[in-house]
Amino acid sequence: MNIMKKVLIKQVVTEHSKAAMRKKFINHKLQLEQECQQLRFEQRKLENKPGLSKKEIARRFQSEIGRRQDEIRITEFKTEQLDILPDGMEMIEREVEALVEVSPGMQWDELMEPGAIVVKDGIVIRVESGR
Repeated sequence: MNIMKKVLIKQVVTEHSKAAMRKKFINHKLQLEQECQQLRFEQRKLENKPGLSKKEIARRFQSEIGRRQDEIRITEFKTEQLDILPDGMEMIEREVEALVEVSPGMQWDELMEPGAIVVKDGIVIRVESGR
């Protein structure tokens, strides 16, 4: 029988990986800023329509814009922290699910220990199995 198990993807910090992360953060920030501009445009459009509550429209749009501005601040913080990271350090990038075969006689606790895949500059350098 097969089961799904969570596996961590760890990134080894290098100059190349820092540059890639910085580019990703910058693109994400630009996308969020564009979304804020689009939301402001849509807000002005709706406020000019008769019969709609301007206060309610403003409240809804400001909530969405505020959420994106918070995410922009977080992205800016991450970009600043990137310069502090030492090369060679392993950091958790994300979590994925893996298919694991389970058969009678296996140690359940060992099987469920978290595994990890370590990547350096886009190349898998190590697989840490949970069993």
